[in-house]
Amino acid sequence: MTHAVSLASALDQLQSEADPARAAEAAHAHKVQREYLGIAVPRLTELAKEWREGLDLDQRLALASDLWQSNIHEARIAAAKLLVQARIRPDDGVWALITSWVAQFDGAEIADQVADAAGRRLIADPARLDEVEAWTKSPLIWARRATLTFTLPWTRMNNPKPQDQEIRTRVLAWAAGYVSESDWFMQKAVGSWLRDLSKHDAALIEAFLAGPGAGLKSFSRKIARTYLPQVAPLNPDARD
Repeated sequence: MTHAVSLASALDQLQSEADPARAAEAAHAHKVQREYLGIAVPRLTELAKEWREGLDLDQRLALASDLWQSNIHEARIAAAKLLVQARIRPDDGVWALITSWVAQFDGAEIADQVADAAGRRLIADPARLDEVEAWTKSPLIWARRATLTFTLPWTRMNNPKPQDQEIRTRVLAWAAGYVSESDWFMQKAVGSWLRDLSKHDAALIEAFLAGPGAGLKSFSRKIARTYLPQVAPLNPDARD
């Protein structure tokens, strides 16, 4: 019989698996001032799955919120992992909690784990893309980046419906607006989104790279062309 896990017991379990050496490496790598425990993401996934089995949806949302508020790196990842599920009904509370975290993003690893949960909620209700689109004008780089990472599921569809094709085109328009941004994380996010879609619609990505994507930094273009025929740089003077 499973028992509902509390915040205290969840944190105790995380602390019991802490690895000080790995924690120090993570703190150095992420360069964000918060507590690190040095627990690998696959293990956090396992723990979140175990906790989820003993919780109803309201309890899961409460635990996820509390873990996030602890501001421990691994606890925030575990919070996101608690919300990774294709079918959740009703899921308005899940979406609201996820979007409340966006303004607090300050690094790629946590943001990407949240994106894994967020993408499923967008697939469940694509009308939420209207809210996501508003982030394209956000002064926060991590919010702008989330417009790409949250929509990655549309790059991976083997049999997209007409609505899905329209969403791909919509997100490409957002990506076009990011081409001139110099930030490495934004350039990488654009390149990665294009790369993933190129496996399913190479012509669309070729056209983007020849058009609005011509000004991408060379490393971003290289990422985008991972699965496309390699060609000489369109712009030899493209910034590195």
